[in-house]
Amino acid sequence: MNKHDDGQQAKGSRRQALIAGLLMMALAGPGMAQGRPVAKVWKDPSCGCCKDWVAHLEGAGFDVQVLDTGNAAARARLRIPQKYGSCHTAQIGGYAIEGHVPAADIQRLLREAPRAIGLAAPGMPVGSPGMDGPAYGGRKDAYDVLLIGTDGNSTVYQAHR
Repeated sequence: MNKHDDGQQAKGSRRQALIAGLLMMALAGPGMAQGRPVAKVWKDPSCGCCKDWVAHLEGAGFDVQVLDTGNAAARARLRIPQKYGSCHTAQIGGYAIEGHVPAADIQRLLREAPRAIGLAAPGMPVGSPGMDGPAYGGRKDAYDVLLIGTDGNSTVYQAHR
C-alpha cells in the first residue's frame, strides 16, 4: 500500500465517522439536547402563570427557551385549533403543547410518541402547573389534557381530578 492509498483510507474513515455522528444526532431528535427535552415557549412577557409553568418544566428536567412574544402566531404555525387555546404555546420534541399541561403528561407523550399535533390544556385550569400558586388558596379544579390528533380533533389524554 502506498502513501496515496493511506491518505484515501484515512479520508474515508473521517467521512464515515462524520456520517455516523450526524446519524446519531438525527436519531436523537430535534427536541433533545444532551438527553434533556428542549421546550421552546412563546408567551406574554408579563404573564406570571406562564413564568410559573416554565419553572415547572425546568424543575421536571426540561431545557426551556422562552420567547416573550408570538403566542398566537406559534399556535397557528403549529396547527393548534383556536378552540384549544391558552396563554402560552410550546414546541417540545416535535409536538405542540398548548397551555398548562403538566410535565408528566408531556414526558408520557414523548415516550409514547403517537401521531398527533400535541397536547392542550385549554383555558387556564386552576390547580394546573402555573395556575397553582398561593393566589389560588390550594384550589384545584378538575381538567383534562387533550391529545390533538393530526385532523385537529381531540381525545382525553389524561384526566386530572
